[in-house]
Amino acid sequence: MSEDDQLYQVSVRYYENGETQEQIAHALHLTRWKVGRMLAEAREAGIVRIEVLHPRSRVRTLERSLRERFGLRDAIVVASGGSVDDEQVRDRVAAAGADRLAETRPVPRLIGVSWGRTLDRLAGGLAPGWATGVNVVQINGALSRSRQPSSAHSMASQIAHHGGGTATLLAAPAILQQQSTRAVLESDRAIADVLALAARADLFLFSPGGMGSDSVLVDTGQIDEDDLDRLARAGAVGDVLGRFIDARGRIVDPDLDGRTLGLSLDVLRSATTSVALVSGVAKRAVCRAVVTSGLCDVLITDDQNATHLLEEA
Repeated sequence: MSEDDQLYQVSVRYYENGETQEQIAHALHLTRWKVGRMLAEAREAGIVRIEVLHPRSRVRTLERSLRERFGLRDAIVVASGGSVDDEQVRDRVAAAGADRLAETRPVPRLIGVSWGRTLDRLAGGLAPGWATGVNVVQINGALSRSRQPSSAHSMASQIAHHGGGTATLLAAPAILQQQSTRAVLESDRAIADVLALAARADLFLFSPGGMGSDSVLVDTGQIDEDDLDRLARAGAVGDVLGRFIDARGRIVDPDLDGRTLGLSLDVLRSATTSVALVSGVAKRAVCRAVVTSGLCDVLITDDQNATHLLEEA
């Protein structure tokens, strides 16, 4: 084994596998002092590069590549710092989304919002007074059908309150049992007026859902894990506004879609500004579908997702 190979082996054990210097020394029949010295040599030789990243660090080269490759109006890519902690990466993407929203000029007067964990965190990252006179409207149903409460209404209200405006809420579940129930609800003036207002939003915010069992649609009782399995077999890669799509952005289950209450995906495609926030390995497929099918013109994501998008293009 060459000296470089040994430096690499020690570095992998320490930095990637999380072994202590004492454990490495014992396994490789070295002294602990020798292991420490080898780690220092690995850094000097460029085998190991250590980066100290601010939580809101951005990767400008990837942003530019995404805009050019996919024709996006804007792309914001946050540095994950190699983190495999999905929650930490989600926090960084949500914080970038809050920054992007607060910096948007002209300030949107009506924002259409979906719901989910990422948008919850975006709302929490907005400072009181981030804007004035900003109104928020829900663009798809969100009432929970299980004991797990949905935070959708409080999220929309928080964005509006901190933006000096009001929130218009959609008091209905995302997915109903019967298409006829959806038709009745959408013919009711209380629901119809909200959807009509939502369609006129200046800017839309959404975070697509993946196909994992931790889906918020499962948590809130809109669908169950058997439904997810069936949809995956039909080619679904995730959902946007509760509507399950395939890799080309097409609806995979017309019956389920007919029971889904909210704006259609065509509204996002024709919107002036449609912002998607996506993070984590589990959402790579739906991220690609969203970007390539025109469901967003602004993408906010992490560097690992961005790199995967560009490599697969």
